[in-house]
Amino acid sequence: MAERSCVIVVENLPVPFDRRVWQEAQALKRAGWQVSVICPANERHPQRFEMLDGIAIYRHPLPLEARGKLAFGVEYGAALFHEFRLLLKVARERGFDVIQACNPPDLIFLAALPFKMFGKRFVFDHHDVNPELFEAKFGRRGLFHRLLLLFERLTFATADLVISANDTYRDIAISRGRKRPEDVVTVYSVPDKSRIRRVEPDAAVRKGKAFVLGYVGVIGDQDGVDHMVLAVDELVRRGRIDFQAVIVGDGPALASARALAAERGLDDVVTFTGYLSGEALLRHLSAFDIGIIPDPVNAYNDKISMNKVFEYSALGIPSVAYPLTETRRLLGGAGVYASGRAPVDLAAACDALMSDADLRHACAEEAVRRAARSFSWDREAEKLVAAYEGLTGRGKSPRARPSAAAGRSS
Repeated sequence: MAERSCVIVVENLPVPFDRRVWQEAQALKRAGWQVSVICPANERHPQRFEMLDGIAIYRHPLPLEARGKLAFGVEYGAALFHEFRLLLKVARERGFDVIQACNPPDLIFLAALPFKMFGKRFVFDHHDVNPELFEAKFGRRGLFHRLLLLFERLTFATADLVISANDTYRDIAISRGRKRPEDVVTVYSVPDKSRIRRVEPDAAVRKGKAFVLGYVGVIGDQDGVDHMVLAVDELVRRGRIDFQAVIVGDGPALASARALAAERGLDDVVTFTGYLSGEALLRHLSAFDIGIIPDPVNAYNDKISMNKVFEYSALGIPSVAYPLTETRRLLGGAGVYASGRAPVDLAAACDALMSDADLRHACAEEAVRRAARSFSWDREAEKLVAAYEGLTGRGKSPRARPSAAAGRSS
C-alpha cells in the first residue's frame, strides 16, 4: 500500500464526468496520494474498472435514474450495496487511509462506518444541501424532510473533516452539523483554467443569429431549463428573432424540456445538443454571447454555487440569472438579474442585456476580472490537499481560513 492513499465515493455522477470530483482526485494524485474512485457507470462510461491518469476508477451499475421518492430509495439501496462491496475490493487490492464521500445522498457514511472501526478517516465532501433540495423538488417538508436532516446530521457526526462547496455550506456544517470550525474547509468547484478556455467558436451554433443565449450543465428537475425555454418563448412573443438558444447538457429532465420547446413551437429557436465534452464543448461555449443561469428561486438554489457561474466567468461570458443570494454574491456586476421569479422576468433581463452593447461589454469585463482574481482552482486545490495533510498529521490544515472566493467576490 502507498504511504498515503484515499478512496473517493461519489454516487451522483460517474468520473471523470463529475468535474469537481475529478479535479479533486487529480489534485490529490499530484500531491503524492494514491487515489481510487468508486462511482456509478453509465452509457458513456460503462467500464467497471479503468486506470485514468494514474487514478483507479471502480464503477458499479445502478438499476435506474431516480426521479420519485420510491425510485430514490431503490437507487440508494443498490448504490450502498455496491459502494460497500467496492470499498472492500479497493481495501484488498490497493488499500486506503481516507474515505471521502461526496453527496448526494447523505447515506454514504453507512458504507464507510465499518472501516472507521479499523482507523480509517472519513471525509464528507458536501456537494448538496439535501433537505433544501427535497423541499425545492416536492414543495413541502414533512417526514421525509426530517429524515434527510437526520441523515445529514449523522453524516456530519461521522466525518473527521468536512469539505464544503461554499461558505454557506460551511456555516451549515458548523451550525446545523455542529462541526468545529477548524474541521471544515471550503473548496469551491472552480474549473481548472487549463481545461476551460476560449477557442474558435463553432459557427453552426449561431445559425446566423446576432446572439447565442447559452446554457451548460446537468438538466435536472431543479435546474430550471424549463424556465429558460419559457423565457425564450416570451422573447419570441415580444418579437425578438435575433437570437438562438443553445442548451448543452443531459439529465433526467432533458426529455421534458425538449417536449416543452416543441409544444411552444420553438424547435427552430432552441437547440439541444445533449452531452458534449472536449473540443466540441469548448467550441459551443465559445459561441455563447450570454450565459443563462435559469435555476429558479428556492431554498436550495439560493444556497448553492452554480458551476455555470465559474464556467461563464472563466470565458468572459456575461450572465443572466434569477436574484439568488449565492449567485449574486459570486457574480456581482458580471451578471444581470431578473426582477422577479418568473420566466417572464428572466426574459426581460435577457432582453435588457441583448439590447445594450455597453452593458454586455461591462459584464464580460467584470466576469474576466472576477475569474482572474477570485476563481482559481490552484488555490482551491491547495486548500484541499492541505486539509488532507492536516487530517493525516502530515501538515498544517488551513481549515478555519476563509476561502478566496468568499472573501473577494462580494
